[in-house]
Amino acid sequence: MDADGSHRVADLPAMFAAITPGKSIVLGTRWIPGGSVVNWPKSRQLLSRSGTRYASLALGIKLADLTGGFRIYSRQLLESLNLKKMDATGYCFQIEMALAAHLAGATAKQVPITFVERINGVSKMSRAIVIEALLQTTRWGVKRRLRPNADKLHYVK
Repeated sequence: MDADGSHRVADLPAMFAAITPGKSIVLGTRWIPGGSVVNWPKSRQLLSRSGTRYASLALGIKLADLTGGFRIYSRQLLESLNLKKMDATGYCFQIEMALAAHLAGATAKQVPITFVERINGVSKMSRAIVIEALLQTTRWGVKRRLRPNADKLHYVK
């Protein structure tokens, strides 16, 4: 959950209600019916949607919002992951965590949220972050196809 007000506290009850026993992840999702963004330029929406679409196709993960950061991870899921083996340093950390959860066999639930553009502060999004996400996601996708079980061994204890 972002601390700049972008993620609404009002969306938390629905997210908590979606938690399932065992290894699970709940994703606050902007891009499903009922989800929305407020005060975001069309270019930023396109970038987010395109990033999720590309990551979904490259990694074989059928989720509607792989780049969002409003999530709940179960303790069981986090304890099953080798978190020290995470490679990403920028926003693609969100994609990598979704990949690791998927490989760990986690149940994923998507809950519609409203994302509100921050009023104070500035975005950390940069060209370098976009390039890192594109390169990392491509690398993970190629690895998954060439060595399907290697990633599971990398991320899952």
